Amino acid sequence: KHLNAFLFINEQQALEMAEESDKRVKNGTARAIEGMIIAIKDNISTKDIPTTCGSKILQNYLPVYNATVIDKIIEAGGIIIGKTNMDEFAMGSSNETSYFGKVLNPHNNECVPGGSSGGSAVAVSAGLCHAALGSDTGGSIRQPAGFCGNVGLKPTYGRVSRYGLVAFASSLDQIGIFAADIPNCSILLDVITGKDELDSTTANYTATNTLNNLDFDYTEYKIGIIPESELSGCDSDVLEVYKNCLKKIEENGGKLIEIKFDFPEAWIPTYYILATAEASSNLARFDGVKYGFRSEKTESEMMTATRSEGFGTEVKRRIMLGTFVLSSGYYDAYYKKAQQVRRIIYNNYEDIFKQCDAVFLPATPTKAFKIGEKADDPVSMYLSDLFTVSSNIAGIPSIAIKAGKSIDNLPIGMQLQTSHFEEDKLLKFANYFESIFG
Repeated sequence: KHLNAFLFINEQQALEMAEESDKRVKNGTARAIEGMIIAIKDNISTKDIPTTCGSKILQNYLPVYNATVIDKIIEAGGIIIGKTNMDEFAMGSSNETSYFGKVLNPHNNECVPGGSSGGSAVAVSAGLCHAALGSDTGGSIRQPAGFCGNVGLKPTYGRVSRYGLVAFASSLDQIGIFAADIPNCSILLDVITGKDELDSTTANYTATNTLNNLDFDYTEYKIGIIPESELSGCDSDVLEVYKNCLKKIEENGGKLIEIKFDFPEAWIPTYYILATAEASSNLARFDGVKYGFRSEKTESEMMTATRSEGFGTEVKRRIMLGTFVLSSGYYDAYYKKAQQVRRIIYNNYEDIFKQCDAVFLPATPTKAFKIGEKADDPVSMYLSDLFTVSSNIAGIPSIAIKAGKSIDNLPIGMQLQTSHFEEDKLLKFANYFESIFG
């Protein structure tokens, strides 16, 4: 309990689900993930189970419907064990912005687990479940997976339904998976993917079949890597692990191809302009009128007071930034230009994947940092997403995998990226690389 990974334990329903799973296993009617224990990030709607987004403004909110991914998990025999702590409205990189308190890294309780899906990452890392769902807007699955020593998958945008995911930045958000290993990640992905009539942004693809395609069958393959000059902001521990991984890839027949990203220095500014603009719009619905927390101030002051009292500092900061970049006189200079740069980043990835099978990068520029270390420096905190935001901007799939440890025994993760809807290839490479990295 001291890790503060869970905000709600689904005790009675989980026991009922487990009893049903026992019966099905005994009578030979087990479903795809029968008995698999799964934790759910607390921004994914669960009927009659609290969904707070880590915020005071939704402290007592009980949804009246399930997200599509929840229905799919239940239908496939998964057991929902509870809802996990998170940075408020998925805004943060350390899980320190939650109204319900910070989450501790199980490898070192003085360090952050990463964010915003820190509770889900910790639940898997501490062995409290087989797998967990998170959401990834700019690295919120891969960064905490790297800090906690898990597999962390962000699928292609549109591969998994977002129906029932409380929106932060709708064009960037994607539900994804934490797991201890690739097979557990694969089997859960195969359950939750597919076209959803309730979400117009899901692509018209059938569910994936990655679990049956994990065998590595490449005799020749090319891995894209970035110039060393673009790794100058990384910790020495991260660089050491990265170089060791590249050496093992080459020793096992992989060909390393140096690739060129156009304007990587624009990734973070582009992401934060787009994400805050969409957050400003999406969070306008939390006004105290329809649901959630309501201030006791008089009617004329109620909405302002509700938002002032209900939102935390980081959420207010991002709403204000987003409102600014969408405002008259600044829309063209910031938001429109960020959309143009987004297309450049998208096209850049299209060109890169004509040269190589996958791109290999660090998941994070640093190992897990100390609690409170970056709390007063939001720009430094934002740079935690340096290597992850580009795949959200371009909509490609990417995964954080276990790759090594720092000198003080903290996990360090690496990241693989492939082209759109190439989850089969991504998981195949991830499974193979984890085996050779040891």
